[in-house]
Amino acid sequence: MKTVILQTATRYLLPLLLLFSIFILLRGHYLPGGGFVGGLVASIAFILHSFAYGREDTQDFMRFHPGYLIPIGLTLAVLSGLLPFIYGEPFLTGLWFKEPVPVVGMIGTALFFDIGVYLVVIGVSLTIIFTISEEI
Repeated sequence: MKTVILQTATRYLLPLLLLFSIFILLRGHYLPGGGFVGGLVASIAFILHSFAYGREDTQDFMRFHPGYLIPIGLTLAVLSGLLPFIYGEPFLTGLWFKEPVPVVGMIGTALFFDIGVYLVVIGVSLTIIFTISEEI
């Protein structure tokens, strides 16, 4: 489905969708949303790119296989859950910095857990989609 209209639209939509996915990721601390939904939106951006340009061009655009994001995200999520053990707290207890960061707000272990989930969701969904499209 490589049409000029879809390719032109994708050129503008890809950065907007990725920016929106990061907004959803950061919004998830105080309202519904977070790593899972943000990861799905980012995956949709790359799937749209693969519809417009082809799977091979999208994998070249990403510069690495999306499966590499899975262990990175899992490690980040597990480490954010284990960090409270240092302070004598139970697993996955939220720890927060005392001062808010401009634009982001309060940063704590929940943000790092969400970033880990975000990376895992992108890695898993794109690996599945790219694997299915390879076999077709």
